Amino acid sequence: MNGSRSGVASLTAELVAGLDSCNIEVVVCPPVVFMAEVANYIKGTGVSLGAQNICEFEKGAYTGEVAGHMLREFDCRYVIIGHSERRQMYHESDQQVADKFVAAQDAGLQPIVCVGETLTEREQGQTGKVVARQLDAVVNKVGVAALASAAIAYEPIWAIGTGQVATAEEAQQVLSEVRCKLGASGEHTQLLYGGSVTAENAANLFAQEDVNGALIGGASLDAEQFITICKLAELN
Repeated sequence: MNGSRSGVASLTAELVAGLDSCNIEVVVCPPVVFMAEVANYIKGTGVSLGAQNICEFEKGAYTGEVAGHMLREFDCRYVIIGHSERRQMYHESDQQVADKFVAAQDAGLQPIVCVGETLTEREQGQTGKVVARQLDAVVNKVGVAALASAAIAYEPIWAIGTGQVATAEEAQQVLSEVRCKLGASGEHTQLLYGGSVTAENAANLFAQEDVNGALIGGASLDAEQFITICKLAELN
C-alpha cells in the first residue's frame, strides 16, 4: 500500500523505459485503485499487469473486495495469492488461499501463490512441514496439475521487510523440495523467491537451479534497483 497517482505514473514510466530491451517476464502489481492507469502506461510494452489480491467469490455482498472478472477488465494477467501479510494480518487460512486460487484460474488469471514460515517455525525446524501444508491445501482443492500454470513464491515471513534474507542455498533447498513435491507438474511451475530481495543479493539467488525469479517487495519502489534486479535475472 504505497504510492500516489503522480508517484505511480513516474515510477511506471521509469520502469517501462529501463526495461525496454529486457528479455524476461516482468509483472507489476500496483494497488487496485491505480490499476487502470498502470494498464495504460504499460500497454504495448513487455511489462504485464498483476493484482495484489483477489476475492474468492465471483460477486455478491462482499464490500471492499475485488473479483477476478473485475481485474480482467484492466487486462490484468496475474494475481498474488496468500501473501504473508494477508495470511498474518487478515488471517487468511490455507483453505481461503486455495479458494482464491480457484477464483483466479476461473477468471483466467495466473496465480502467484506465496508460501513460507515464521521465524519460530524455522527455528523449530518446521519449514518443510509448513510449506507442504500450505501447498497441500491448494493441491487438495484443484489437483497438482493445476499448479503447472501457476507460480509459487517462497517468501519466509521472517525475511519480509526485515532486511534479512534467506541464503541462496536455503532458498534453493526449499524450492527444490517444492519442485520435488509437485512431481512432473513441477517441471513447468515457475518458482520464485521473495523476502528482502535487493540488487545486492539477487544475482546469488538467481544462480540457483530452482530459483526461476523473484517476488520483489520494497525494492520495487525504487526504479533503478528494480531494473537492476530484472537485468540480473536476464543473465541467468
